[in-house]
Amino acid sequence: MSTTNATDTENAHVTVNPATGETLERYPLMTDAEAHAAVEACHQAFLDWRHTPVSERAETIAAIGQALRDHKQELAALMTQEMGKLTAHGEGEVDLCASICDYTAEHGPAQLESEERELADGTRGIITYSPTGVIYGIQPWNFPAYQVVRYAIANLMAGNGVLLKHSPAVTGSAELLARLFEGAGLPKDLFTVLIIDHDQSDSIIANDRVRGVTLTGSPEAGSTVAKKAAAELKKTVLELGSNDAYLVLEDADLDVAVPMCVMGRIFNNGETCVAAKRFIVADAVYDEFRERFVEAMRAITWGDPTAEDTDLGPMAREDLRDHLHEQVRESVENGAEILCGGEVPDAAGFYYPATVLGNVAPGQPAYDDELFGPVASLIHAKDDQDAMRIANDSRFGLGGGIFSKDADRAIALAQDHFDTGMVFINGFSLARPEMPFGGVKDSGYGREHGGFGVREFVNAKAVIVMAE
Repeated sequence: MSTTNATDTENAHVTVNPATGETLERYPLMTDAEAHAAVEACHQAFLDWRHTPVSERAETIAAIGQALRDHKQELAALMTQEMGKLTAHGEGEVDLCASICDYTAEHGPAQLESEERELADGTRGIITYSPTGVIYGIQPWNFPAYQVVRYAIANLMAGNGVLLKHSPAVTGSAELLARLFEGAGLPKDLFTVLIIDHDQSDSIIANDRVRGVTLTGSPEAGSTVAKKAAAELKKTVLELGSNDAYLVLEDADLDVAVPMCVMGRIFNNGETCVAAKRFIVADAVYDEFRERFVEAMRAITWGDPTAEDTDLGPMAREDLRDHLHEQVRESVENGAEILCGGEVPDAAGFYYPATVLGNVAPGQPAYDDELFGPVASLIHAKDDQDAMRIANDSRFGLGGGIFSKDADRAIALAQDHFDTGMVFINGFSLARPEMPFGGVKDSGYGREHGGFGVREFVNAKAVIVMAE
């Protein structure tokens, strides 16, 4: 094996083990003709699938969930090899994916049932939720299974076909998922992995067979894809990351807040969109929180992601690690201080230590941008009201959190003041199959999970019966 950092070469996708920097596999790119033939095959599979009763679709979705459970160790190990997540985090990701399948199989048929309405003139109205066609998903590397399952399962339940352009870094995971889906009984070609580059991706968006596009990535990538899809009059759903604020209010229980904030920052090696990133702490508890939080972050051990005693694995790619370090350096140059961490280890692999920045203020990447790695921004607020103001002083709005012993007050703040798509009270969590997932502002638009994703790419068709 050779050492490389390439993940998208001229003629192939190359996967790399971020713990060692060694090449894993090389996957040749499809030709243009092969890619568009795959789109056509997916469309032909959709033509049959759209007429499959929703109860039968649900059975297949449930079988996919079981297949994921049956192959949990295999899939988790591959994700660790390709992007460096801890083995336990990979296994938890597969469990989440399986639970999404379970929820969708149980509730999807009811969410897609036709509705009848009596119209004002006494005539009869029927609303039916019809599949629209082939949906194209462009997905990142940080959750190789979940990012796929999140949009694919909902759209398969809805009766659509699904295309996947996964991150080149996790091509092996993409192909394994396709095998598991088909092995669970999903019709051939209905879920199709496209191994293509960016230019080819643009042509897929323009393909007449593609009816919608969903992307998880940066705001810049989202803006580009949204423009290209809009030019083709195609709907998009975008999840574009965030710099989520976690508020530690004056009455917070620090025995709860500190470990939850640490977990929220280092989970998945800090490479999570809906994660704790800015820690906004009221003056009354700031000093104690800072001392305890920095101590806990300093104690985080990095190393082999397959070892049980490792807290933090490597970042997925060398360029991502280097970009994060540059954001830290730029923040320090503009007034931030390093409270712990902040140095690139002299070791093989793409590691970065758990890091806390203090004196974080506007004009620094640590305040304004998303730091996609194990770096925490600690921000001092005058009081609870000031903490809420700082939280909303962001162009992002995916998730956030509030720590307070007064849960009712925290709920009111979340409902009435927090300008995000999701808020967690007195804890840290990721997606829940039962609850909508998505953001506002530069974090994107559209919702997945909780029945919302099933209806994102359907035709809510009005049938009006004038006489019977």
